[in-house]
Amino acid sequence: MSSELRVDLSNGSASFQSISFTNIPLTMIPVGLLVLLAFNIHLVGSQASQSSQQVASPPSPTAEPSPLGDGNLSFPWSRLRLPRYIVPFHYHLLLHPNLTTLSFTGTVQIQIDVQNNTNWVVLHSKGLQISKATILDQNLNHLSDQVLPVLHNPSHEQIGIFSPRVLSSGQKYFLYIEFEAELAEGFYGFYKSTYRTSEGKTRYLASTHFEPTSARMAFPCFDEPSFKANFSVRIRRSPEYISLSNMPVIKTVQLNGDLLEDQFAPSVTMSTYLVAFIVCDFKSVSATTTSGVKVSIYAAPEKWMQTHYALEVAVKMLDFYEEYFNIRYPLPKQDLIAIPDFQVGAMENWGLTTYRETSLLYDPLTSSISDKLWVTMVIGHELAHQWFGNLVTMNWWNDLWLNEGFARYMEYISVEATYPILKVDEYLLHTCFVAIGLDSLNSSRPISSPAESPTQIEEMFDTVSYDKGACVLHMLRHFLTEKVFQSGIVRYLRKFSYGNAHNQDLWDSLSNTCSEDDFTSSKHCYSSGQASKNAYLFAGEHLNLTAMMNTWTLQKGLPLVTVTRKGPRLLLRQDRFLRTVLPSDPQWQAVQQGFLWHIPLTYKTDISSTIHRHMMTSPTDSVYIGEEASWVKINSDMTGYYVVHYADDGWDVMAKLLRENHTALSYKDRTHLIHNAFHLVTAGHLPLNKALDLIGYLQVEKHTVPLLEGLAFLEVFYHIVEKRDEPTLTKNLEKYILQFFRAVIDQQTWSDSGTVSERRLRSEVLSLACHLEYPPCLERANQHFKDWLHSNGTLNLPTDVAETVFSVGAQGDHGWTSLLNTYKISLSEAQKNKVLLALATTKDTDKLQRLLAMGLEGEVIRSQDLSHVVWMVARNPKGHYLAWNFVKQNWHTLVEKFQLGSSCIRTMIVGTTGQFSSPEELTQVQLFFESIKEQASQLRATQLALENVQKNIRWVQRNLETLRNWLNEQMK
Repeated sequence: MSSELRVDLSNGSASFQSISFTNIPLTMIPVGLLVLLAFNIHLVGSQASQSSQQVASPPSPTAEPSPLGDGNLSFPWSRLRLPRYIVPFHYHLLLHPNLTTLSFTGTVQIQIDVQNNTNWVVLHSKGLQISKATILDQNLNHLSDQVLPVLHNPSHEQIGIFSPRVLSSGQKYFLYIEFEAELAEGFYGFYKSTYRTSEGKTRYLASTHFEPTSARMAFPCFDEPSFKANFSVRIRRSPEYISLSNMPVIKTVQLNGDLLEDQFAPSVTMSTYLVAFIVCDFKSVSATTTSGVKVSIYAAPEKWMQTHYALEVAVKMLDFYEEYFNIRYPLPKQDLIAIPDFQVGAMENWGLTTYRETSLLYDPLTSSISDKLWVTMVIGHELAHQWFGNLVTMNWWNDLWLNEGFARYMEYISVEATYPILKVDEYLLHTCFVAIGLDSLNSSRPISSPAESPTQIEEMFDTVSYDKGACVLHMLRHFLTEKVFQSGIVRYLRKFSYGNAHNQDLWDSLSNTCSEDDFTSSKHCYSSGQASKNAYLFAGEHLNLTAMMNTWTLQKGLPLVTVTRKGPRLLLRQDRFLRTVLPSDPQWQAVQQGFLWHIPLTYKTDISSTIHRHMMTSPTDSVYIGEEASWVKINSDMTGYYVVHYADDGWDVMAKLLRENHTALSYKDRTHLIHNAFHLVTAGHLPLNKALDLIGYLQVEKHTVPLLEGLAFLEVFYHIVEKRDEPTLTKNLEKYILQFFRAVIDQQTWSDSGTVSERRLRSEVLSLACHLEYPPCLERANQHFKDWLHSNGTLNLPTDVAETVFSVGAQGDHGWTSLLNTYKISLSEAQKNKVLLALATTKDTDKLQRLLAMGLEGEVIRSQDLSHVVWMVARNPKGHYLAWNFVKQNWHTLVEKFQLGSSCIRTMIVGTTGQFSSPEELTQVQLFFESIKEQASQLRATQLALENVQKNIRWVQRNLETLRNWLNEQMK
């Protein structure tokens, strides 16, 4: 799954640029196991937790048939995880969604294998009205001639079906259930979506989104990733619609009247969260891969012309992945469909991947180069999942990163291979910076973390699973070498195909180790006994890969490596890197206790082009570099996931190197130095003026990435001070930025010409220049906007500057109203995104309130975009408190609309509080969280928000005067 709003909500990196996230659910309140008095009476609650490594025992079987529905039954299972003694093998699923009544009916027949004698079948169901349940033996004979009782435990989203006859161990049975429900509101389960034609007509469609725990909202099922099964799907529809599912249609049958039934081929073995089905009236374009897989892109009919780029990308990506993984894509087709209402960025349903329209559709006239890169990366992410996640699935959600970390990292590998012109490698640093931003807070979590309830599982879809997971894999790939890494993951995918895996399985595959069975059957791997002896040579040392990687996946945070030069040697010390606890704080020792990483250090000096390697496994260490080295740069190209602090005069040496010969370091190394320096300021290890002096060299920097990194930190400081009552400081910082970067700003053209890097620089620099009211920027933007208005919106603005032009135009009443009208009628989601960002820059608070109200109402601005609107309004100095008050006043509505654990709720919580920087604001946040204590206590996002505000307060207290004095010196 890919998250739509990729924003650094932790202030971890300086920029507010696209990057990734997701969810969080309601923990269960233990109220004990209640006795049910009659058939279909719902339990109010049940005990809440169980070990993720549970050993399930079935309830004691009843040998003789007993009267059914007589009030003597209680719900047989008290745990969140299902019992293991019943295993599903094949689902036969029939669904009939009615797009007039917006409801659906269905039946499911599940072939099950019973592994312990029992009278009960316990499985998942949520919000479904079950009208009938029966159990048949393997000859399809009913075990009972009576209706079987179905007991509900809604707090655990489970049902229990009682069989009067014992289900015998070792036997196969068929569970048959009839059910119905309304098509869901929102974005989970089997839900309704709409789009409006250019004639103003509303069209309906029914679509699914099941990850992580919502298949149970569409049909009763064993809704856990390890319960893999085959699925045979049939869908009934009216002739004006089409239906899609994971597999191709093999037959369409005419039923009574105009009703048609599409019968789909049986699926491969897969988890329930990957099942998908859609009924819509969309159009498609198709092509075939080298190996014969049919690829189709579906979209609303009037957006069909925007599907062609996605088709090109998807075909290239599937060809690339088949070659890279050396495993054929196992399905005959791959459909990609743009859903009008979609909360996250995309979803990897096997053979039918679903996307937000912004993540799949590309309009050459209105989509920028950034939009093009986004579409390419999201498709790369979801198609990587067809192997990582679908073919091999994590055993449980605690190891979600095995899905999402790999898919995020494969975005970079696949796009670099298939579209090198997009320079995707330039964005990987930012992904790791975002991860560090969150991971350097105490409220972070280990990559592999316990998760039991739906809320806890939703919460796993976050920056740690996606971005930190990708960056740790990046470090591992460079540590092992590309060849070893690739062959190891191919071994992992082959060994666990159509199955489930744990962390340890990946380390074993990368270490070329295997089980005794594999070893004795002459597979090409080592016995587990040999594994510890079988070593990778890193800097001449034999290493235990499991021991190394456990330090990165089983403990939270990341290391700070402090480097001190002592003659020919470098003295090294590792600590946990935290931005919220300073070394001088009393709690420093407590938060450092017990943290130790195995760090694959790399470094480079001025006396050799060689990248040196050293494995640091102890709190302190040293390496020999020689007397003649005048400088050393640690963490070459930032392939390692750690922060580096150069003690004593180390930062002065680096600043001098950048001033005198910055190209002695790669652009990645220069960017890494800038990022680390400003983070060390926040963490209390470096004075702010040292970091500001370090970026003084940027006036001669020619590469976009370090230039934007330095500029982005200045922009963050500007956003902090402009929201405070500091008019003189704000004005001085504005003057400094414009003066310092004037040459870069003035050389920008208002066009779409140049390389990807040049176009990215243009968009960012001109946007900031106009925000800082640089007269030449405002003049050009106003002229472009007037021309656009005079053309009645038919003029195609240069896509790289369209957002800036719209933002300047939105400051006037007529311009704002015209843009809102364009938003209402535009068929380009890329253009609508730019317009919406512009509308949120107005200084008119009434208009900002109107935007928030429209987002909540969900007609003009779709509900899926509300969290983005709240975030955008919060960035506006005039909308700062409006957004925060909006979240507080509408909290219960928002939770009902998006679910407590959703990424939307997290975005709104952290996005509205992210730039608070005063004790008074902290008190406000604490009081609000206290008022929603029951919900807030379940969310990691509330802790993240509080830590962010505390960090900002500390930053202002320690650095505001330094910034003021430094700027005064620069202005002399």
